[in-house]
Amino acid sequence: MLNKTQICYCLDTIAEMFPEAHCELRHDNPFELVIAVLLSAQCTDALVNKVTKDLFKKYKTPEDYLAVPLEELQEDIRSIGLFRNKAKNIQKLCRMLIEEMGGEVPRTQEELVKLPGVGRKTANVVASVAFGVPAIAVDTHVERVSKRLGFCRWKDSVTEVEETLMRKIPKDEWSVTHHRLIFFGRYHCKAQSPQCEICPLLDLCREGQKRMKRRLG
Repeated sequence: MLNKTQICYCLDTIAEMFPEAHCELRHDNPFELVIAVLLSAQCTDALVNKVTKDLFKKYKTPEDYLAVPLEELQEDIRSIGLFRNKAKNIQKLCRMLIEEMGGEVPRTQEELVKLPGVGRKTANVVASVAFGVPAIAVDTHVERVSKRLGFCRWKDSVTEVEETLMRKIPKDEWSVTHHRLIFFGRYHCKAQSPQCEICPLLDLCREGQKRMKRRLG
């Protein structure tokens, strides 16, 4: 595993590569962000944005989502994976917002994870992006990059990855680091074809060095 100095160097380099890293899910308010992040599970942000372009015109409030039959909502998000289950969770989430939270999206991770379909990752994204709460949301990109670069161990669970990153990165940099790691994983250190041959971090990346040896061998 890399030490703190090496991790700082990696993060500084990634920051230079992706200075404009940000949340790519389109939304105009915390409620839309919750819906978008819920829809994004096992699905690309690009597809979610395509679906929410019309979805957010049709549904503006929690009440709007409850005013239609479940089947209609399912049809509206049919092109997204797990659409049946996600439609159910959206309606359950909206009901809970209205009945228990005054119709407002809560600001803390502890309250957000009580919402149906909202796990720790979703809660961290919403708290960080919508409300400015320092958080590192570990999605597939963040987990993959953290393990490949040796920020944490291969066998670490998602929660252990999050805890390790929180320990090794200053709190005021958690949120921006989360976005940078996602961009690095989405556009450079990809799951199937990472760009090891042009990676400025190859000298520190044992995984990348192994891949390059296999390619050359």
